[in-house]
Amino acid sequence: MARTALLNVMVGAALKAGRQLARDFGEVENLQVSLKGPGDFVSAADRKAEETLIAELSKARPGYGFLTEESAPVEGTDKTNRWIIDPLDGTTNFLHGIPIFSISLALERDGELIAGVILNPVLNELFVAEKGGGAFLNDRRLRVAVRKRLPDCVIGTGIPHLGRGPHEPYLTELREVMRNVSGIRRCGSASIDLAWLAAGRFDGFWERTLKPWDMAAGIVLIREAGGIVSDLDGGPKMLESGTILAGNVDVHRSLHALLEKSHQTA
Repeated sequence: MARTALLNVMVGAALKAGRQLARDFGEVENLQVSLKGPGDFVSAADRKAEETLIAELSKARPGYGFLTEESAPVEGTDKTNRWIIDPLDGTTNFLHGIPIFSISLALERDGELIAGVILNPVLNELFVAEKGGGAFLNDRRLRVAVRKRLPDCVIGTGIPHLGRGPHEPYLTELREVMRNVSGIRRCGSASIDLAWLAAGRFDGFWERTLKPWDMAAGIVLIREAGGIVSDLDGGPKMLESGTILAGNVDVHRSLHALLEKSHQTA
């Protein structure tokens, strides 16, 4: 694919930060002899990746604002453009030596998400999308899966854990979904989950209590791959609500109805 200047900037920043993360990931296994060492090391790797991303993007597009996981929001002199960044989505996987984590980078312009990049630097998978330009994995065009019936579908989700809730509403939803689908999966990185949906690996996805940087890039990818994305109420306020529901038009509709039913019958 021929990338635009904007995507070249985003991909360049992600690849540079990704090379650092890949090297750091290779060192994590050597630190497993202690509990404190790996956690501190991963936190440092996370911060270092964010610093690299901010430096590269600021150099290429001075004045753009930033919304990132690790730092306070930065309002740029250019009020129309804002980068939304997660320098390491899948920290727990990274810490445990599981090679499913990502750098997630999106550009929001005038309140609209217009471009997204998700990079898994260990598996060498680079997902890119720009509004109107399609979605791609390593230069291969992506389309969401075409399966229509939930019994044929594998659905991705996020599982609330210690310190992340609420647990009961999720368990109510899970009970209903698991009875009606072929399989349920959790990667441990919401960005990867969404990228995999855009690539047709998952048929649908839902999650609660997400942050904008967890899903901004994935939203662009799924839309450009022909999918439907909404909040769990079926509306457009994913970043505000922290909830997301995605799939092709049929799976999105069916999964939305199933999730609503789960709470009506709880």
